Amino acid sequence: MEKIRAAVVGYGNIGKYVVEALQTAPDFEIAGIVRRNASQIPEALENYPVVGNLRELSGVQVALLCTPTRRVEAYATEALSMGINTVDSFDIHSQTVELHRTLGEIARRHQAVSIMSAGWDPGTDSVVRALLEACAPKGLTYTNFGPGMSMGHTVAVKSIEGVKAALSMTIPTGTGIHRRMVYIELEAGYSFSEVAQKIKNDPYFIQDETHVLQVENVDSLLDMGHGVNLTRKGVSGKTQNQWFEFNMRINNPALTAQIMVSAARAAMRQQPGCYTLIEIPVADLLYGEREELIRHLV
Repeated sequence: MEKIRAAVVGYGNIGKYVVEALQTAPDFEIAGIVRRNASQIPEALENYPVVGNLRELSGVQVALLCTPTRRVEAYATEALSMGINTVDSFDIHSQTVELHRTLGEIARRHQAVSIMSAGWDPGTDSVVRALLEACAPKGLTYTNFGPGMSMGHTVAVKSIEGVKAALSMTIPTGTGIHRRMVYIELEAGYSFSEVAQKIKNDPYFIQDETHVLQVENVDSLLDMGHGVNLTRKGVSGKTQNQWFEFNMRINNPALTAQIMVSAARAAMRQQPGCYTLIEIPVADLLYGEREELIRHLV
């Protein structure tokens, strides 16, 4: 079996777990890792090429973009322009349609495939929401996150000038409404009140109740655990009061990484263009022969 050659772009929280997920996938091989400081090679990467730019790797078929959300478009544009398929975990829900359109145009122009927002939300939770809406076309769905660490929100806080270290916790208050608890270490010479206001005005936080607290040591608070509760109450045909519920408790970056690897497999099976997970046949995410998957899962 010819294996899919995958590059991992970024080696932070998600990148480390993507490498592990690729190592356990029977149909992948790691073509290399792209990181800003390619001269420093962690022990876990000693058997792989570590480079500073994707162009330095050969034979890459798909690039898994383990980068901050706000840098996804730039990295995806570069890879797609090289004819390399991409997978990312872009997580700003309000900007997905615009990015989907942009990456779709670039991907089709270069005969490549982009699978975007391939995390767990947006991502697999999006698939669950779509399935529940198919079960009850009329009704309301509530997505309640946490309690747990939001990686996207944490990265957004870290990018704000004056923040030395940060942790953003998501606390569900019910009916899809969340409270953001943000813990920061402050750089010397910065005003806490000014930095806190910048955080609250950031697009990641401006729609939610957000509390910013200054702490001495963020590391002592870190926990990668997260979760979600999805509920839908609606109507199937003319039958009222249909109730559905989905729950999970997870290690945030590990699950994101696994979904990205599954999406990378699916990328090799799509026509050129950009896709979210709700647009991809579920079977394309899975390893194995199609008839065996049907026998096992249907």
